[in-house]
Amino acid sequence: GVDAADPYLAFARARTSGGNPTFARADATALPYEAAAFAGAAAQLVLNFIPEPLSALQEMRRVTRPGGVLAGAVWDFRGGLVYQRLFWDTACGIYPGARAVRDRLFAAPLALPDGLPRLFQAADLAEVRRESVTIRMDYADFADYWRPLLGGQGPVGSYVVGLAPALRQRIEAAVADAYRAGAPDGPRSLTATAWVVRGIVP
Repeated sequence: GVDAADPYLAFARARTSGGNPTFARADATALPYEAAAFAGAAAQLVLNFIPEPLSALQEMRRVTRPGGVLAGAVWDFRGGLVYQRLFWDTACGIYPGARAVRDRLFAAPLALPDGLPRLFQAADLAEVRRESVTIRMDYADFADYWRPLLGGQGPVGSYVVGLAPALRQRIEAAVADAYRAGAPDGPRSLTATAWVVRGIVP
């Protein structure tokens, strides 16, 4: 596994079990591996955050043997990410400045249904197929939903920590109201859907 951030690598190394996985700090567009070194390669929920996703996919193809499978997944921001739409659409109603960030995520090419398949086709992969996978994001209460955002991770977290305190409090109150939706605070299970694409290295 490779990542550009040391904390993520440390997290992965601390949770390995079985086999002999290795993790390295590396640029996805310049992988430190020989050509045809692997039977397959996967990029999970990351290609839409790489400035040159085609270069990253071409590197995955380079290090994969002919006949090997490349797989990728990106969140369906526009139509399938309920737990984030809850935040972004509420925030935009409070503060119009949130629209630019939301729209950049939701209108990005890889967020669209045909975005990831087109990327795989541009990398000259064969037998490109797209599916979707839906999971549940389970929260004990609103604090369980909101607290991780204060760590500054991902698009929502980095946006939240950059807000002025008074504006952040207003948005938090509105998002809490949307989360509760007229019921007492408590457990919620929100769906999150990703587009998943596979292709074969010719």
